[in-house]
Amino acid sequence: MINLKKRITGVDEIMDDFDLPLSQLNPVLKGLGDLNSWFGGHKTLIKALQQFPVQAGNHISDWGCGGGDALKAIARWAAKQNLHLRLTGVDAAPAAITFAQKETAEFNNIHYLQTMVMSDELKADQFDMVVSSLFTHHFEDDAWVDLVKKMLNCSRRGVIITDLHRHWLLYYSLMIIFSTVIPNKMMRNDGPLSVRRSFKKAELVALLARAGITRYKIEWKWAFRWQVIIYKN
Repeated sequence: MINLKKRITGVDEIMDDFDLPLSQLNPVLKGLGDLNSWFGGHKTLIKALQQFPVQAGNHISDWGCGGGDALKAIARWAAKQNLHLRLTGVDAAPAAITFAQKETAEFNNIHYLQTMVMSDELKADQFDMVVSSLFTHHFEDDAWVDLVKKMLNCSRRGVIITDLHRHWLLYYSLMIIFSTVIPNKMMRNDGPLSVRRSFKKAELVALLARAGITRYKIEWKWAFRWQVIIYKN
């Protein structure tokens, strides 16, 4: 049985290499998008946005947007509601941006920035809301605190973070999924490693306290994810 008592640090995933070629990254981004759809990640994010509530003309940014699947889901939902939104994906990997642009080409309200999330290109109050899905576990504790403070600074209304719950059942489930359902060598390495880098609720509470954040809500969501909603106003 894998020891998941403590969050591991100092170990990178293959996906942490921003120079990965399209041929390697494309199937991974597609697989992650499929998982988000199958297990309700997109619906959970949209429900969280509605809690603010999202309003016509709002500018929403997805940090660590990967293949753009969350932005696509938001855009489709907004179109059904006749709700115009501005949507911006942020990712440091050129291959991810290329893939996302192709996947969301039908939506003229989705745009992308290829940049590091801590860069000066992302400015105070630039967006109404900042969201991220399965992204923040890539950051070690000190960097996580800095990242979330930056997210909040760049948003006018708040932040929505969804990330993995470190649990043995999720760990072994991903090993099986990425060996059989979505067989992929990179995902078979990175999926279980992501779980080892992810969070228990008490750890998130402690990190938020370090960031000086007090107005937030943490909820457990299927499948083995924590959703953190941070309110700015």
